Order: sequence, then C-alpha cells, then structure tokens
Amino acid sequence: MFSHVMIGVNDMNISKKFYDATLGALGIAPGKIDPKGRCVYMTPTGIFLLTKPINGEPASHGNGSTLGFAAQTPELADAWHAAGVANGGTACEDAPGVRSGPGIDLYLAYLRDPDGNKLCALHRM
Repeated sequence: MFSHVMIGVNDMNISKKFYDATLGALGIAPGKIDPKGRCVYMTPTGIFLLTKPINGEPASHGNGSTLGFAAQTPELADAWHAAGVANGGTACEDAPGVRSGPGIDLYLAYLRDPDGNKLCALHRM
C-alpha cells in the first residue's frame, strides 16, 4: 500500500544516529544522505526518509500518530528498543511485550525518537 514514509527532523545527525541504530537492529542498512540533504533508508518493500521541513519551520511530531516497523522476532523488537533508548530515544507506552487481541497476539515495543515521533516495532506471533 505504501511506497514510502517521510518524517521531519530537526537535527539530521542526531536523527540519523538514532535511526541507523534502531533500523540496524532490524537488519536495515544505514541511511544515505541524498543531494537534497535527506536521509534515505531503502528496502525491498519500501523507503523511509528523514528530512528537514521544506517550509523552514521546526519539525514536530503528530499527536496520535505512530509509525510501525516490522520485526521478524520478539528478540529483534527488543534489540530495536534497546538501540533506540541507547541512541537518544525515549521508551513510551508499556514495556516491550505481548499484547493480545481477538484472535491475534502481537509483540510490541514503543519508543519516541529524538523529535518526539512515536514509533513501534511489531512482531506478529
């Protein structure tokens, strides 16, 4: 459904360090800075980009928004979470673990990135 996701950041160096660490824990290569100064993470299933807002205003997080990343195992979700906390992220929501719903169990880990964006690593059990 999605071709790419782009989020605004205020400090590219801080954000790149955070996302290189968290996405690296999920097996994604470090981002590359393109000629426009955006940081691009390419995967076979989509593209994730970091950018300074083009209107020159500060980046801000979306209240009620969550960006989810697929994790192949609960252990990778835990590694993603630990990498995030170690690289400027903040734990939020409940601690990483299983959440059960009607007919489905999910392993979820939540963080806020250095700009306050809410993120989740999700493993379908």
